[in-house]
Amino acid sequence: MRASFDYRSITAVMALTVVVGLAVPVVSGAGAASTTAAPPAGSVTVASTDTAAPDLAVTPTPVADQGDFVAASAAPSPTATSSSPRPTATGSTGSGSSTSTGTSTVTASPVPIYLPIAEESPAPTAGSCPAAISGTTPGAPSRTSPLGVAGTTSSDLQLFAEKYNAIRVANCLPPVPFSNIRYDSCMEDRLFWMAEDPSTDPMSAWGHIGSQRSDGVPSVGCDGNLAGGTDNTGTTVAQKWWDSSGHRSSLYKPTYTGSTTNVCILFAMTHGGVPNEPYSFTRAAARWTSC
Repeated sequence: MRASFDYRSITAVMALTVVVGLAVPVVSGAGAASTTAAPPAGSVTVASTDTAAPDLAVTPTPVADQGDFVAASAAPSPTATSSSPRPTATGSTGSGSSTSTGTSTVTASPVPIYLPIAEESPAPTAGSCPAAISGTTPGAPSRTSPLGVAGTTSSDLQLFAEKYNAIRVANCLPPVPFSNIRYDSCMEDRLFWMAEDPSTDPMSAWGHIGSQRSDGVPSVGCDGNLAGGTDNTGTTVAQKWWDSSGHRSSLYKPTYTGSTTNVCILFAMTHGGVPNEPYSFTRAAARWTSC
């Protein structure tokens, strides 16, 4: 199994609404005095670039709530320009009438751009996760199979245990006591059986109980979570099993909420194989059980 990742696409949304109200001056018939209507409540008066033209009242409209979004950098200030003549204000006086026209530029305030963010689980708070532990495993005997395949070493087991517990603690899971992470000869017997298959295909006999050897020799030993390939170590196979959702559920049991005091993790690894696999080509098995 391979882990998959789902990334949400990022959409930029920019909202800008400017409502422009024009206050038209009224010239009384008795003389040159004029009055201008008061701008609406909450509006901002913007001076015209034409001294003969009335001012503009700009009423900003609030940006709608974007929900579960996070503000990014602000967009450049957009500019709205009216290129057509301004509306004409005309009034009568004792000697005639007056008319004013012109253009005006209004610059709105910057509006934030909002980018959607993926929903994530809350990060564990400080002190809520188990602390890391250290220790030494019981070791392994470094057996050799009848056809010369090298078995599990104490270093293989220790490296696996250290990485296994490091992964658990990093994911807020309680570590398993190092004394409970142990070598298992039964799983090693099955790995030897795979490695001694005379076929030059390294995948021959590979698999869980039920796989077949090219020479027909019956399967022996015990099953477990499997990992293998060139240049694998106890460290790399521990990571491979975590990265595979099915193996993670079987070997790490992230939903398990009980004590790990009586949990045992069994492990075995072989190096090389018949007829021509080098020592660096490994096969590994591990399983969760009770001590």
